[in-house]
Amino acid sequence: MPSEVSVDEANAYLIANFEAVSTRSNVDIMADSRAVMSLVARPEHLRPGGYISGPTQMSIADSAAYMAVMTKLGIVPMAVTSNLSINFLRPCIGDAVIADARLIKLGRSLAVVEVDIKARGADKSASHAMVTYAIPQES
Repeated sequence: MPSEVSVDEANAYLIANFEAVSTRSNVDIMADSRAVMSLVARPEHLRPGGYISGPTQMSIADSAAYMAVMTKLGIVPMAVTSNLSINFLRPCIGDAVIADARLIKLGRSLAVVEVDIKARGADKSASHAMVTYAIPQES
């Protein structure tokens, strides 16, 4: 089953609705229950030593989870994060960070998404997140 939203539609939605260009991730893959996003690391994303910061990893995890939900529901602007739990496994050092989000449960009011985060080109995960999104109820 294909995604309800294409890569181009997802990126256009982000560009139209989120002004912070320097911190905006790029959608690379929109597939059934899966979204992959990338972010080229800029100086504001880094800690000393070239480590991609925890807040940057959390942000891309949240964004990728949002897109994974949209692969099933279409663009749902008012779907909001209700929980994000992240485990930092090892330093994330590189020129870009990649988040691979997989929708593991979609209910009527909540969606649960697992996100694997790596530096571009890395073999091992830098962090792992579980994100829950609240889905707005139609009136």
